[in-house]
Amino acid sequence: MNKMKGKDNKPHIGIFGRRNNGKSSFINMICGQEVAIVSNFAGTTTDPVKKSVEIFGIGPTIIIDTAGIDDKGELGKKRIDKTLKVIKTIDLAILLISDNKFGEFENMLIDEFNKYDVPFVLFHNKKDKAVADKALKSALAEKYNKTLLDISTMDNSDLEKVTQMIRENIPESVFKKPSLLEGLVKPKDMVLLITPIDSEAPEGRMILPQVMAIRDVLDQHCICVCVRETELEDFMKLDIKPALAVTDSQAFEYVSSIVPADVPLTGFSILFARLKANFNKYLEGTPYISKLKDGDKILMLESCTHHLSCEDIGRYKLPRWIKEFTAKDIEFEVVAGLDDFQKEIYNYAMVIQCGGCVATKKQITSRLKPAIDAGIPVSNYGMAIAWLNGIFKRAVEPFH
Repeated sequence: MNKMKGKDNKPHIGIFGRRNNGKSSFINMICGQEVAIVSNFAGTTTDPVKKSVEIFGIGPTIIIDTAGIDDKGELGKKRIDKTLKVIKTIDLAILLISDNKFGEFENMLIDEFNKYDVPFVLFHNKKDKAVADKALKSALAEKYNKTLLDISTMDNSDLEKVTQMIRENIPESVFKKPSLLEGLVKPKDMVLLITPIDSEAPEGRMILPQVMAIRDVLDQHCICVCVRETELEDFMKLDIKPALAVTDSQAFEYVSSIVPADVPLTGFSILFARLKANFNKYLEGTPYISKLKDGDKILMLESCTHHLSCEDIGRYKLPRWIKEFTAKDIEFEVVAGLDDFQKEIYNYAMVIQCGGCVATKKQITSRLKPAIDAGIPVSNYGMAIAWLNGIFKRAVEPFH
């Protein structure tokens, strides 16, 4: 199984640099234990390796150790490719240099950081052997407006300087999570969560978006009421008016016929779409479903990998509903996790992304970037389903 599927919804920090610059030792220093193999031989680290660590002032964080950017040979090229792919998934990059070596490898990495709007910090490691040259520090400050900080992974007193630099440069929005319900409710409001249970739901548990929504309702000091769609009519007979109703998008058509029109209604997937992606691009792109033509290809993006069933929303239900709605011969391709696209983005007429409950905002943003840059319409599962059911305007109205 690919270890880089983006399954952990925490800040992601990647460690980059040439072989033998001390990346693995750096991770061991951050984690306070031997979690990465340290060796005097160049190229010890091969595939990217993830480790969860608590960083004071940030919280639970994923640290990713990558292979040396100067690796050699055919196998080395593959390792470098994997290293570069990590950049699209991270919230902060740490570039380690040593012995005052800064050249094409480092400039190439920084170009990639900038390409994906990834903030970065610079550390000159192994100060016990050689400190950073003043001329190099000055050049980097002028070119990149960055401070090159001398450290040694063998000196525990440098840990505080390192963590301080990380805290100052990682985007605050990454670890201070905004609310799913921000601006939609106020304390003491009642929020009605309509949660169908089908074969895709884990036995004895609820799916992650529902669990996260429940917690968010409680964090907002609201009253949380959960019902299955089969008991929705019974609840509405109580004549209690919720401030907001949220449903699984697959039940949009039925739920919208039961919940009064004066009650704001949206979907779990749409809540996550607003939180984790370019919501305005979703709003613009979703109506394109009605313009699809015979032979068009749609790229379906899942953020996780899971066992499949005939009730799988992204692989079976939504493609079937789109074909029925458009009456067109449309092809669908699915890419799960953070796997590469098999074709150039220009081959697709549209891209539809899942809610992304297990991915970070950075991962979803980077995932959609090629399509948005190419002017290809994008949507998400919930918004697409709302459009197909003729309630798109109502489902997005709470956010206006």
